[in-house]
Amino acid sequence: MIEEKESYDYIVVGAGSAGCVIANRLSEDPEVRVLLLEAGAKDWNPWIHIPVGYFKTMHNPAVDWCYITDPDPGLNGRQLKWPRGKVLGGSSSLNGLLYVRGQPEDYDLWDAAGNPGWSFEDVLPYFKRSEDQERGADDYHGSGGPLSVSNIRLRRKITDAFIQAAIESGIPPNDDVNGPTQEGVGYFQLTARKGWRCSTATGYLKPARSRPNLTIITSAQVSRLLLERNRVTGVEYLHKRQIQHAVSSRETILSTGAIGSPQILQISGIGPGSLIQKLGLDSVVDLPGVGKNLQDHLQIRAVYKCRQPTLNDEISNPLRKMLIGLEYMAFRTGPMAMAASQVAIFTRSRDGVERPDIQFHYQPLSSDSPGEGTHDFSAFTSSVCQLRPSSKGEVNINSADPYEYPSIQPNYLSTDLDCQIAIDGMKVSRRIAGMPALKPLITGEHDPGEHIQTDEQLLEHARNTATTIYHPACTCKMGPDSDPQAVVDTRLRVHGIEGLRIADASIMPNIVSGNTNAPTIMIGEKCADMVKQDWA
Repeated sequence: MIEEKESYDYIVVGAGSAGCVIANRLSEDPEVRVLLLEAGAKDWNPWIHIPVGYFKTMHNPAVDWCYITDPDPGLNGRQLKWPRGKVLGGSSSLNGLLYVRGQPEDYDLWDAAGNPGWSFEDVLPYFKRSEDQERGADDYHGSGGPLSVSNIRLRRKITDAFIQAAIESGIPPNDDVNGPTQEGVGYFQLTARKGWRCSTATGYLKPARSRPNLTIITSAQVSRLLLERNRVTGVEYLHKRQIQHAVSSRETILSTGAIGSPQILQISGIGPGSLIQKLGLDSVVDLPGVGKNLQDHLQIRAVYKCRQPTLNDEISNPLRKMLIGLEYMAFRTGPMAMAASQVAIFTRSRDGVERPDIQFHYQPLSSDSPGEGTHDFSAFTSSVCQLRPSSKGEVNINSADPYEYPSIQPNYLSTDLDCQIAIDGMKVSRRIAGMPALKPLITGEHDPGEHIQTDEQLLEHARNTATTIYHPACTCKMGPDSDPQAVVDTRLRVHGIEGLRIADASIMPNIVSGNTNAPTIMIGEKCADMVKQDWA
């Protein structure tokens, strides 16, 4: 049974990092009606709002899609868990809170590849508009925006020693990796406000919820786009066990991420014609690039045992653990206010590289994986990832069933360049660990271990242990008509179809050089502006 259609000016599918932004900005106009659909629940889980809560929310099916990749040849056939937010705020409610924009050159290259309006000069105003910077406004930062960006509220001596060692290795200090230059080492800034997570549900959606022209429906799984000829007229979704139809008189905007957006397109007959027809669906628009060009950052962790106590010791001690809780309750500081990483390094994997091509995430603790508990010895973690991988994967539906997860094949480490940078990145990690500020504090290399020395051994270690750092992107590539892999144009309109845009990390032509949450929020801001301009 299909209930009576509801009509809106705009339908936004997905209340994630971009979707909440778009719903807020479009509903600023009281003359338009906006519907925001989210497949997940409301963000009531208290662990969402406590910064360290990502240990509790990742891999939790109540708030996480819990995707799993296909066996990957580049990882010796291993499958990886890919957390993605299934809740108001999307992955901004689950992520590690790290605020990183990428390098200006990333956006200038988007522009040069046939996407005018996406240079760094063009996108910087949207970054600034989104931001409520604790340090205040300047040429690179904004204040008073919906997204709170704040300084780290946890410091440890071992962390300062790590920073000093990086400087001794030749990496310059950098107090703001989102400022004039990204290269260097320094503390991350966080999407947090006074010790609480600032997701896009908190920053953007909460202030807009009372608007009478904004309707928010959670637990609403979109099953397909509604089409009349080559125009999207709305969506079909399941809510409270009922099939519902919603009609958009102006536009529908997909903001369901690098996995969800290509899946919904393909199920609706928009994508590679051969795949769609093979599954018994009608091919509406043959767009070969839908689901292709998948890119992600692959991290290789190094764990060093040390003489100085780390958070491993604090968390394993029941009394200290209780004090950690009390400190957070009283002051919103300490380990519970901690993000996924403390220190960022952006540097070059070897001499002669034009700009930083690797990133380090440092934590004053260690574990086998998030959520599994810390090790029973003092240690810290330094993980390295390649910023601009040349390996590309794909996302493809397996059936016409919208509730069956698609096939995800990242194709990690499938090019010689990516393999070489993985090897070189691990060598940079060891070079930092050998510096005077840090070496006396280290008692041994737990992972990968001193027995792994040759390039062949290092690469095999990466294939056996490396994992995602949770940045899937680029599966609905932005590009001109002349690009056979392009899915959306420079104004994020889907090629060959009317009434449909995409605004999320999937539209990136190439992945940004850093964490993807802040750029996705920027994409949401810019999309909302373009929609308003086009309908003015």
